[in-house]
Order: sequence, then structure tokens, then C-alpha cells
Amino acid sequence: MTDKPIYPPIWILIAATATGPLALNIFVPSMPGLVRVFDTDYATIQLTLTLYLVGVALAQLAYGPLSDRFGRRPALLWGLAIYAVASLMCAMAWSIEALIVGRILQAVGGCAGMVLGRAIVRDVFDRDRAAGAIALITMAMAVAPAIAPTIGGLLEAEFGWHTTFLVPAVMGVVVLFGAARGLNETNLTPIPRIDVVDMLRSYGELLRSRAFIGYAGNTAMSVGAFFAFLAGGPYVVIEILHKHPSEYGFYFVLISGGYMTGNFAASRLSARLGLDRMIPVGVAISTVGAVVGVAVLFAGIVTSASVFLPMMVVAIGNGLSQPNGIAGAVSVNPRIAGAASGLLGFGQMACGAVFTIVVGILQNQTDHRAMAGMILFACVGSFLFYLLARPRNGTAA
Repeated sequence: MTDKPIYPPIWILIAATATGPLALNIFVPSMPGLVRVFDTDYATIQLTLTLYLVGVALAQLAYGPLSDRFGRRPALLWGLAIYAVASLMCAMAWSIEALIVGRILQAVGGCAGMVLGRAIVRDVFDRDRAAGAIALITMAMAVAPAIAPTIGGLLEAEFGWHTTFLVPAVMGVVVLFGAARGLNETNLTPIPRIDVVDMLRSYGELLRSRAFIGYAGNTAMSVGAFFAFLAGGPYVVIEILHKHPSEYGFYFVLISGGYMTGNFAASRLSARLGLDRMIPVGVAISTVGAVVGVAVLFAGIVTSASVFLPMMVVAIGNGLSQPNGIAGAVSVNPRIAGAASGLLGFGQMACGAVFTIVVGILQNQTDHRAMAGMILFACVGSFLFYLLARPRNGTAA
């Protein structure tokens, strides 16, 4: 074993990170048809989405400590194997119950790359250089869900719903073999043992850290802004503006493009400027976009441009701040970086779910401003959390 971990090919980390987000959205165009296929109702079909998110959130809590104990490589390989098998199970599902179980397992396997990609980067780089590498990896989490519905719609139309699960299965196998051949172990100081008490102790240690809470809260609130838009954007565009769903999909490219632009800038600037300079810059840009979004909607200007352009600015800012916030959170205690990555991901998913629920409760046929208000709230909250993590007197938080 070498004294210094070897950085794996970047495509492996990008592809592994993309597996979970791809599977989340690729079969969405098939959902209405599955009501007839399985002779059930749409609420039951929606469980394949809801429980997928629950599976991702909970599994992230386990992958981190497991990889801290047994290594990043075996944890990622097992996750990818579960993902591939579960995707095949979904494609062959004989009942809605089997499909739901398959989706939960698919989520458990698919979130491995999301958690371990960040931990592997932190194993290899210091905290500021890690932010740049994480920015490239997190672009996969913007691209995959952006293109997945389009791919799924084409597959559904040409070959049927089964293929929306066969494609992730094939992807899982390809990435699994690539990781088996090209991924070296990067956790060179594994913890000696793991049990439930150890896991809770690691999480407790992180939750007592002002720096971890600040950085993790910063990223969770920025994710909340995105989920607030996902909850309210389609309603405003399709129900209020009476636009076709395809137009919503077309405009959504602006948001994905904005996020990737911010990620690209972060990958170039973070190592030079440092994450504690990049985060407030990103949050400031997001807040400007959120303020404009609130202003135009409260002024009664409701157009596709007034909905998407401010959110594009928010996405640019999030693309700058999120990789740096993630790098800061997983750098608080490098020895338990896997646990930090898992707890961070759980917090992001939980925050996103809460924002989705709140927007759904507040939004109705006459008040379309809940989405914009919650996005602004998330941006302000993101900045307040960063203040908690910000280094004081020239020392790290």
C-alpha cells in the first residue's frame, strides 16, 4: 500500500455520481402508462419516486461509515452491483409491489457514487483543491436529471417502459467494470471497527461541529432552493401560463446550464481563491437572482422568462457555492470524511423534501409566489449557515 492515494480516472467518479440522478428521472415519462400496466392508481405509482428519495436519503447515512471502515472501493463496487441488479429487477417487475421494492434497492445502490465520489476526492486533495474536483463531479448531478426525462420519453415511445430501467442497468454494469479495473483504494487510514455506536458517535461528533453544521447547512439550503423550484415551477408554467410540458423542459435547460456554468467556474477558481471566499460570492449571486424572482412575481409579471431567468441566476450562484460548501463539510474531520459525506447528503435530501412540501402547501391557484418566496428564504438561510462556518480570526472554523 502506498503512502499517498492515487486519484482515479475522473470519468469513473462522474459516471458513478450520475447513476442515482439518472435513475430517479429517466422513467418519469412512463409513469402514466404504468397505471394501466399494473392496474393501479397514480398515487401508488408515485411511490416509486417518493420511496426512491427515502432510499437515497437513508442509504447515504450507511455508505459513509462503511467506507470509512472497509474502504471506498469495495463500498462503491457493492453499491454499483446492487444498482445494476435492482435496475434489471425493475425492468422485469411483475407487479407494482416488485417495482417499488426494485426502486428502493436501485436508490440504495445508486446513491453510492453520490456519497463516495465526494469522499474519494477528499481523500486525495486538500480542502481547496477538493472543491474544484467536486465541482466537476457535481455537474453530473445537474446533467443527469436534466437529460434523463428526454431520454426516458424517447425510450418509452420507441421501445416501451422496460427500457427505461434496462439503460440504467447497462450503465451500472459499465461503471462497475470500469471502477473494478481503474479505481484504487483512497482511504489509507480506515477506522479499526464499525458498529451502530460508532456510526452514531461519528454523526454526533459532526453535529457538534460548528464548521460542519455551517457548511452542511449552507449546501442543504441551496439544494432547498432548487427543490422549491421543482415543486413550484411546473405549476406556474403549465397550470398558470398554460404552457405545454415540453416548453417547461426546454426552459429547464437554462437552469441546468446555469448550474454547470457555476460548477465550471468553481473548478477553475476554488483552488486559487479558497472555498471561504467562493461560498459568499456564490450565495450573493443566488440571492440577487432570488430577489429579482420575488420582485417580478410580486409585481404581477408572470412569464416563462420571469420564472426561469431569475432561477438561472440562482443556479449559477449555487454552482459556485455548493462544491465549496461540500468540500468544507467533508474536510472538517478527514478521518470520518465518509460519514460526513453521508450525513451531508442526508441533510440535503431532507431539506429538499421539506421545501417541496412547504411550497405544495402554500401554493394554490391564486398565489403563485410561494415558490419565489421560499427560494429567497433558502438563499438567506444559506448565507446565515455560512456565517456559522466562516473561519474566525484567520483560523479554520
